[in-house]
Amino acid sequence: MNNNDIFKKLRVALQLRDDQIVEILNLVDFKMSKGELGDIFRAEDHANFMECGDQVLRNFLNGLIIHLRGTKENPKNPREVIKSHKDYETQTERTEKTIYEPKKPYNKTDSKTQFKPRTGDKKEFKPKTGESSDKKPAFGKNKFGNDKKPAKQNPVEKFKFKDGKK
Repeated sequence: MNNNDIFKKLRVALQLRDDQIVEILNLVDFKMSKGELGDIFRAEDHANFMECGDQVLRNFLNGLIIHLRGTKENPKNPREVIKSHKDYETQTERTEKTIYEPKKPYNKTDSKTQFKPRTGDKKEFKPKTGESSDKKPAFGKNKFGNDKKPAKQNPVEKFKFKDGKK
């Protein structure tokens, strides 16, 4: 196992997020950004992979001791600190994830679906009474009553070419 594997296993076992690891490293005055941590936790074949040096792991372990045990003046119980990580994790999961709300059943009396008549000019409906000669024939039938369409005439045939003759 190399330093990267140890660092990854500690992060998973203690359920630490990147911002918590940055805080732990700041306890021993070791500055590291979240981006650099992300590079350490990447797969070895990734282009941005960075090998974890001994100094980074040493400072993390020293900061972890302070984080879990506290100082001589202000001691902590490590089990309570780890439990607070788990509690914080579940709280953030609940707040970050949206709660599923089922859709309301369709209701005909819903205000959005109610019929609202148009305002303004309205045309009266007039039912057809008989056929008049000025109206167009029904769709699909020509004025002769058969369903055949008249043969289309080629537009070139409409013109007469004189070829310079009068």
